[in-house]
Amino acid sequence: MNLATPALMPWDQPAPEKAGLPSAFGLLPEELKALGCPNNEDSLFSLLQRPWTWVDGMPKLGKENRAFLESVADLKLPRIDEALSSEDGATKLALKLVDGKRIESVHMPRRVKNPRVTMCISSQVGCAMGCIFCATGAMGIQRNLSAGEIVGQVLSVMAKLGPGTSSKLTLVFMGMGEPLHNLDHLHRAIRVMTHPAGLNIPARRITVSTSGLVSGIEKLAKMQPRPLLALSLNATTDEARSRTMPVNKVWNLGRLRASLDAWGLRSNEKFTFEYVLLAGENDADEDADRLVAWLGTLKRGHNINLIPMNEHSQSDFHEPAEVRIQAFSDRLKSHGCFVTVRRSRGRDVNAACGQLVK
Repeated sequence: MNLATPALMPWDQPAPEKAGLPSAFGLLPEELKALGCPNNEDSLFSLLQRPWTWVDGMPKLGKENRAFLESVADLKLPRIDEALSSEDGATKLALKLVDGKRIESVHMPRRVKNPRVTMCISSQVGCAMGCIFCATGAMGIQRNLSAGEIVGQVLSVMAKLGPGTSSKLTLVFMGMGEPLHNLDHLHRAIRVMTHPAGLNIPARRITVSTSGLVSGIEKLAKMQPRPLLALSLNATTDEARSRTMPVNKVWNLGRLRASLDAWGLRSNEKFTFEYVLLAGENDADEDADRLVAWLGTLKRGHNINLIPMNEHSQSDFHEPAEVRIQAFSDRLKSHGCFVTVRRSRGRDVNAACGQLVK
């Protein structure tokens, strides 16, 4: 008997890649040395990776270093094409890539005694996951970002808006794309950004959000340095989750939960669970109770972010009424969960969670 080969899902297939030379901003010091760096490779890496030392938005390299890099790599950065400022202080940035494609990032300063910046960054142009409440999902997948484009995105935004030192920066891969569908480039970018001669961002200040690509979760769990993990859950039954998130048809809630058990949490490491509240779809008391049951031992000590739907023209879903949001939150808290209702920043400029699309 011949069995039909199961159809590949969009995220099972490699996304298209950027053509041409590798980006200089995605090269590690040892790679610069192997390519024939004429001077100290750590020093050149630092010049590339520390935007607070740049002049006019570009690294100050000197003739010899510049000639070397131009012979082996691409020195072009993602260019900021548009910046829209929100009333809450966030800025949505559209960045143009070398091939003309565009991505979006969000710069979110915190106005506190010790000011910090959280930057929401993209990992792909478009997204293959097809979540029907997300504007990016409506684009489909166009291509992966290279490691250098991911890093360059961060450096370009820092050069324009700050912070003036990476010690004040937190990164969240919650922009365009499914980061674990682009795992090789994602992790190379993390290696570059955590390198002590560069931005030197601790891995604990980098969070990677996934829609539930279990194969990627299992690989990322074994990688070093390992960032924090956020899971976009958004439903409490397989039927409901498959209806809004096609990935659940392959990696269901039981398999997803098993991947978290296998992650191997370290001391003081926490998961973040993101739950987008969709009116009449996943916001009932019964959903809250099932969420608690699914979390099991993870209901305590881990973060549950309730995100009222950020409405946009690509989806027919709506934000629940405030009374329903609070009732859902209170029910989770009554079971001992640590819950935050996230009022997404930048909603007035379409910079909020689920609204990024180009």
